Amino acid sequence: MRSWFFLFCCNLMWAMQFTCIKLVQDQVGPMFTVWGPMTLAMLMLIPFVIREEAPAGKMRPLEVVRIYFVLAAFGVFPAQVMMTWGTRLSLASNAALLNLTLPVATAMFAVIFLRERMTLIRWISFAVAIAGVLLCSGIDFRSLSFGSSYLSGNLLIFAATLGAAFYNSYGKKALAFHSPMRMLFFTYVALCSMMAPIVLIEEHEVFFRIPQFTLQTWIGMGLLVFFHNYLSMILFLKALKNLDAIQAALSNYLITFFGLPIAAVWLHEKLSATAIVGGILVLCSTLVITVWEELRPARRPVPPASAEYQPAAGP
Repeated sequence: MRSWFFLFCCNLMWAMQFTCIKLVQDQVGPMFTVWGPMTLAMLMLIPFVIREEAPAGKMRPLEVVRIYFVLAAFGVFPAQVMMTWGTRLSLASNAALLNLTLPVATAMFAVIFLRERMTLIRWISFAVAIAGVLLCSGIDFRSLSFGSSYLSGNLLIFAATLGAAFYNSYGKKALAFHSPMRMLFFTYVALCSMMAPIVLIEEHEVFFRIPQFTLQTWIGMGLLVFFHNYLSMILFLKALKNLDAIQAALSNYLITFFGLPIAAVWLHEKLSATAIVGGILVLCSTLVITVWEELRPARRPVPPASAEYQPAAGP
């Protein structure tokens, strides 16, 4: 019961991300929104990493560095930065809905990295998910007018889920010689190191604006640091000791369940009927991937993540 409670809390904290991005966007740039909270969370993880036993496996230092920088560059960077950038251009509600595409994207990457077969069901699920993304974008299909739609933001959010899916799949290479806690920490180290020069060049003025941060901005940044990047990950790793990957992955539907009312209460966002239909299509596509394929006896089930399922600092 304690593990399920931890999992419940994790998804609630991850669901706050979309609204927090909106809360800080007036005073904090997209790069700093990712780099600042993650850097502080990385420092807060140091005591946990020190307490862990040294890894038994040995790897060449250059190979370890290469793996973590690949994870950071193609996994966590798009998962975090594109999610932040996309949510600014779209709605927090849309981001919560489109986060449901993560299991579909993870199944696609399983074909690449785990050499799983690309079935007809997977192609159909992927196509339905894309249709849901487009419907959430507010496009007038009768006149093919994009107008003030959220297409660009939604496509960035979808790209962010692809980054998270890449991290979940390629991360097995790091789990071969590091624990999930160390993998999380060193991924943070790699990403923060890569982003530091960009933040200092492109968004250095944010440092000078810190004394002028409003209460809304401090609340958003504080929630991103302590809950989204730090506490949620600690609780998630504790929950995984007693729950399997399928249970953990399926619990991610709670992110949308929590994310929509949070955006409605804090940001007063309302979804259009078309966006709701798009969200239903996205949900159907991911249910096919995670539930139907799992129940089919004809083939070996492919879980949405490995046994050491590790979200990219939050789905």
